[in-house]
Amino acid sequence: MEINIEQKKKLAFPRFSHYNLAIRYLVEQGLDATYILLPEATKETIEIGSRYSPDYACAPFKHTLGSLIEAVHAGADVLLETGGLCRLDYYGELQEEILHELGYRCEFINLAHYMAGSKKEWLRLAKHLSPKLKPAKLIAAFYDAVKMVEYLDEIEALYYKNAAFEQEKGSFKQIHRQFLLDMQTAENHSEIKDAYMRARQAMSSVPLNMPAHPVRIGIVGEYFTVMDAHSNQYIQEKLAALGCSSYRFMSVTNCHFRAKESTLRPRIKEYASYSMGPTTTWTINSALEYARSGFDGIIHVKSFGCTPEMDAMPVLQNISRDYHIPVLYLSYDTQNSDTGLDTRLEAFCDMLERKKKVLR
Repeated sequence: MEINIEQKKKLAFPRFSHYNLAIRYLVEQGLDATYILLPEATKETIEIGSRYSPDYACAPFKHTLGSLIEAVHAGADVLLETGGLCRLDYYGELQEEILHELGYRCEFINLAHYMAGSKKEWLRLAKHLSPKLKPAKLIAAFYDAVKMVEYLDEIEALYYKNAAFEQEKGSFKQIHRQFLLDMQTAENHSEIKDAYMRARQAMSSVPLNMPAHPVRIGIVGEYFTVMDAHSNQYIQEKLAALGCSSYRFMSVTNCHFRAKESTLRPRIKEYASYSMGPTTTWTINSALEYARSGFDGIIHVKSFGCTPEMDAMPVLQNISRDYHIPVLYLSYDTQNSDTGLDTRLEAFCDMLERKKKVLR
């Protein structure tokens, strides 16, 4: 049964880092619809997703399925799912089938069907979701949402770059949390920009105990897991607590607005003459840039069974050998131990600090 969009237009999208805030803005300001903004994911989210997922499905599949089920219970009647360059491109159909078998009769829109579509097809979809759509309003909201994504990525990058050295512990986290709350309630371009400026100014005013030679770690890996903090067990927060500055090139801004994969391939031709899959070019390029920039270590993050990132691992080993930079490989599934991750990160950071002192 298809939902009458004019009567019920409560849309939801699977949780994905903080980007749901930008999606909320686009839906509510551009489509004049209601967006079901879910709270942060919990252990129950992944348990629900795992319960109804095939065993062979990767962790992002289980995370997103759990989010969709929670969204239905929160009142969503239109579910949006995206596509991708790996198996993710086929997950929409499977998730829709699972939801229908569970008895959920909401409308399911798989955006993978529109990825190669024309602007007219996207506009037709928008009018389906919002019969009284005003195209000019939608376009303005779209550009505002893009700018919000850029701000979200920039402030988060500042947070993880400097949080390890703050004099008063928790300062950056508090600023970042307030920034996210401001973005959650923003209703126009001015409010988005004002929230960004306040957060940037506040972060630049935080007193730091910056060492002369801080330990710098570059994070690379699979698209969803490396960006979604809940999926990677808040690895960058853990690194900050261990006194390390962390950098992550992989973001929606960098991957989709600034550094297209095709433009990066010539940079890595020494190590990979062809694309090995969805995010491998970004992974290899980022690792190479970190190595050449004198970073102390690299952490490779992926979901268990992610074939493209598994193919990239031998290349990372070659970069590690050539530039004498240690690489820590982390693979995530639904059964992960915080204690186990903490132990590995502590040992890795301690090793980097000792190595840095010896070479200094």
